[in-house]
Amino acid sequence: MDSGLLPKSLVFFTLFLFITTTINAASANDPSQPILRPLGKEKVTRLRFYWHDVVSGKNPTSITIVPGPSVNSTTGFGSVQMIDNPLTEGPELTSKQVGRCQGIYASASQQDLGLLMSMNLVFTEGRYNGSTLSIIGRNSALHKVREMPVVGGSGDFRMARGFALLRTHWLDMNTGDATVQYDVVVVHQ
Repeated sequence: MDSGLLPKSLVFFTLFLFITTTINAASANDPSQPILRPLGKEKVTRLRFYWHDVVSGKNPTSITIVPGPSVNSTTGFGSVQMIDNPLTEGPELTSKQVGRCQGIYASASQQDLGLLMSMNLVFTEGRYNGSTLSIIGRNSALHKVREMPVVGGSGDFRMARGFALLRTHWLDMNTGDATVQYDVVVVHQ
């Protein structure tokens, strides 16, 4: 072995240890910094709330941003909706609001009403005020129960993963307005 290589390797290794130790110590109390330590014990949280998709009236919470190419399509294939839907404790739109669901959904199936949904659940009240959950996946909207994955979160739901079971509570076939019950189970830090 080259005698000059060992001191250089030792200097590099010492420098590496110093940098990682410094970063770890600096980030110990700052969650925005990289963490080089084991994460804490995981928690399981169960939530139930109601999602209100209001497409009609003077103040819709769901608007079409891309209409589907065929107005005669039974699935609406190709249409895209932008949403800022209220989340409430109970099934009535007038019940206590606990957050907003912000995102998009698109009709992604030619055969049935299969929606591609990408949503952030933004909690604005109670224990989880300021925290979010992210859901992305397929919603077979006409099925009695649908399951969608929770793929992330922030705040109290940092490192979240889990699932949401969706059940249509109410649907107005004339306007398209709907209320959907969400039962969410998440594992998080």
